[in-house]
Amino acid sequence: MDKRQVKGSGWRTVYETLRNEILTLTLQPGQLLDENTLAERFGMSRSPVREALIRLAGEELVVTLSNRSTIVAPIEVRTFPKYVEALDIAQRMTTRLAAALRTAADLKQIASRQQSFEAAVQANDYLEMSEANKQFHLAIAKAGKNPYFTSFYERLLNQGQRMLHLHFEYIERTQDSYLLTDEHNQMFEAIRAKDVDLADQLAHAHTRQFQDNFINFMRENYTSDVSLSPLTTSGNKHARRD
Repeated sequence: MDKRQVKGSGWRTVYETLRNEILTLTLQPGQLLDENTLAERFGMSRSPVREALIRLAGEELVVTLSNRSTIVAPIEVRTFPKYVEALDIAQRMTTRLAAALRTAADLKQIASRQQSFEAAVQANDYLEMSEANKQFHLAIAKAGKNPYFTSFYERLLNQGQRMLHLHFEYIERTQDSYLLTDEHNQMFEAIRAKDVDLADQLAHAHTRQFQDNFINFMRENYTSDVSLSPLTTSGNKHARRD
């Protein structure tokens, strides 16, 4: 990186660069982020580096340890069942509300976000895909007119972006499934038709597809000791790692 381009531009350059590298797994989970090393890399003092790390910590992308060192937040396989359980509930609820309460302006915004996602798919850009996917689902959540659900859902989507990146990579490489474009379009049509029950079903299937592909990726690349029972429509059975 050309230090002349970033020197003096403040914490935002550090934040955006590190965030992208964390989301794309260029910076691996658990990797140490040393303030002095980063300050030298970006040609800045430690203050903007520290500010960037604080903001990344707010998104739960980095973790400060008891000895005050900072690392890239681990991807916790053991807690994935609880994560996907919460994601399933939030995704179904926000999509149901959108189907019930959406306006014409909401539909226009959701469609625009879907177009951005499709463009990222065409470009085969996983980082843009994960960001566009998040914005598509947030547009749906905002159409549901409940800011508390939207805030909770956004936090879950932020936490899941690295896992989604792996999900995209797995689908693209194995061709065992399809990318999310068709599922997004089906959800959009259910919301446009104000079909609340169908929107719920599609949102649930969307979560289940993400769960299955992520677990298959983890089994293939990291561990064979992953056992998940499938999500059910009623939500009474949840994923579990033995």
